Amino acid sequence: MTKRRSRGDGGLHWDDKRQRWIATASLGYDPSGKRIVKRGSGKTKTEAKNKLKEVLRDYEDGLAIAPADYTVERAVNDWLAYGLNGRDPATVKTCTILCRTHIIPGLGARKLRDLSAEDVDKWLATKAKSLSTRTLQGLHGCLNRAIKRAMARDKVKRNVVALCSVPKGKEGRPSKALTFAQAEAVLKAAESSRMYAYIVLSLLTGARTEELRALTWDHVDLDGAPDARPPVPPHVAVWRSVRAGGDTKTRKSRRTLALPKRCVDLLRRHREAQQREQGDAWSKGGLVFASATGKPLDAANVRRDFRNAIKDAEGVDPKEWTPRELRHSFVSLLSDNGIPIEEISRLVGHSSTAVTEAVYRKQIRPVLQEGAVAMDRIFRKR
Repeated sequence: MTKRRSRGDGGLHWDDKRQRWIATASLGYDPSGKRIVKRGSGKTKTEAKNKLKEVLRDYEDGLAIAPADYTVERAVNDWLAYGLNGRDPATVKTCTILCRTHIIPGLGARKLRDLSAEDVDKWLATKAKSLSTRTLQGLHGCLNRAIKRAMARDKVKRNVVALCSVPKGKEGRPSKALTFAQAEAVLKAAESSRMYAYIVLSLLTGARTEELRALTWDHVDLDGAPDARPPVPPHVAVWRSVRAGGDTKTRKSRRTLALPKRCVDLLRRHREAQQREQGDAWSKGGLVFASATGKPLDAANVRRDFRNAIKDAEGVDPKEWTPRELRHSFVSLLSDNGIPIEEISRLVGHSSTAVTEAVYRKQIRPVLQEGAVAMDRIFRKR
C-alpha cells in the first residue's frame, strides 16, 4: 500500500482552470510566519515534477525565480535603459546601435536561463565572417555587461558570455601615414579651405582629432616668454578632449607642446579670420576650431570637410584618408628623420613606448642604424 505523504511534503494535482499539472513543495515558513510554497507546472506529471526540481534548485542556490519569458532581448533592453546612466551620449548611441543591429536580432528571442556558452560562441563565429575584431569586441562587451546586470538581479545563475572569447574578425582598414611628398601636397591643396589650420596643427603637432576639437584659445600661447629663464616658446596646452568630462584619453595625454613657427603664424591669421567671421560668437565658447556659429565641430563633419579640403592633393585619394591619419603621419615623419621613439612617445602622449610601437609599428622606422654607424666610425679610426 502506497504511503501517504505527510502534510507539507508537497503534492501533485491537476488544475482544471489552467489545464496543467501542478507540483508543489513546502519549504517551511518565512519570518512573518507565512508558509513558503514553491510550484512547478507542466502539461504532464513528469514535466511538472522536473519544473519543480529546477525551481527548488534555484531556491537552494539563493536565486530568485526569473519570469519564464525573460529573454536576452529583455535583459539587453533593461541594460540600455538603466545600465548606461552617466555615460557619454556617443557611447550610449554606439551601444544602442550594436544591440539593436546585432545582439537582439541574433540572440534576443533566446530565454536568458537557456542561453549557453555554445550559443554565444556560434553567434560570434557567424558575426566574425562579416565584422571586424573591434566590432566583435564591442558586441561581446555589450552582451557581457547586459547579462552581468541581469545576474546581479537574480535573473540568471551565471554569465555565460564571460566564459566566451572573442574570435578574430575581418581585417579592418589599416592605418597609414603620408609620405613627406604627400604631406606637402595635402598642405598645398588645403590652403584655401576652412580646415587648413586644423590640418596643419594636427600634422605638425600630432594632436588627436578629439583633442583639437576641444582646444580653446586660453590653452594656446602664440607669444611665449622669450625673456624668461629658460625661455618659453609659443605653445599649446593639450589638456582637454571631447570625451565625457573633458578628460584626455590617458593621464600622459595631458601635455604642453611647443608650436612650430608655421603653426604660430597660421593660428594668428586663423584667430583674426575667426573673429571677423563670427563676431562675438567665437569668444563665447572660446573654441579654436568651431562651426561658423561658434559651436563645437562634429566628428563626421570634420571627416567630410577634411576630405573636401584635400580632394585636389596630388597623389592622394581623399576617400582613403581620415583626419586621425595626420597623427600617424606626424609619427612617421619624425621617425624617418631620426627622432628617438622615446621622444615621439612623449610628443603624442602615449603612456609608454610600447604603446607607440604597437599602434604605430608600421610608421616607426624598423631599422635601428645607430649601432652600425657607430661601429663603422670606431673601426674606421683604427
